[in-house]
Amino acid sequence: MISGQRPLRHRLPSHPSFPGHPERMSEIPEAKAALRRRSRQRRREAAGGEAGGAGASAAAQVCRRLLESLAIPAEAAVSGYWPLRDELDPRPILSALAARGQRLCLPVVVEAGAALVFRAWRPDTLLEPAAFGTEVPGPDCPVVEPDILLVPLLAFDRRGYRLGYGGGFYDRTLAALRGRRPVVAVGLAFAAQEVAEVPVEAGDEVLDRIVTEQEVLAPPGLTARSGIDGLERA
Repeated sequence: MISGQRPLRHRLPSHPSFPGHPERMSEIPEAKAALRRRSRQRRREAAGGEAGGAGASAAAQVCRRLLESLAIPAEAAVSGYWPLRDELDPRPILSALAARGQRLCLPVVVEAGAALVFRAWRPDTLLEPAAFGTEVPGPDCPVVEPDILLVPLLAFDRRGYRLGYGGGFYDRTLAALRGRRPVVAVGLAFAAQEVAEVPVEAGDEVLDRIVTEQEVLAPPGLTARSGIDGLERA
């Protein structure tokens, strides 16, 4: 746990798609689906434009920016993810953290409609094929509750909202963790994945930081409501 913080929940801002505007609420799932289709293509193009077609240069820059901007406590557990297709690759970050002895873990989908479970990971951990084509540590690996989560996404905006794949796994997970104690959620993305506004509905959780190959985005007004305070480097 990151010490010195109180477990405060992130709250959704006033928005026309919330109660009092039921006609707009019904439009949000359709808007999200349309944005997912466009965002998949934009991310594919962003990754394909890198040398080697895998976004290696962007991943290295994101790694540098994240480690320069956040002072991750030695005792903190950090969750990554095993990249699918053209997701921004977090493995340079995980390798750098592993080299300094950081506790690391990867997410596991245990069942539909549930929060994610995180299992301990090291560079020499054997991974098993899992849901959605990803790879995860096996059931013999210890379960870890992360303090800092590196989160994949399809699109993001400067308010800190992300567009995921529609399963709600990270939203449920962040809501559960934030209900118990402060955690820090950091979205990793290509700069090209930014949109003017992600459609939001009740249950959508906010990211504390978003790191791209071009910058580190700090959504406004989140410091007092998350575990990010005290992690930022001067």
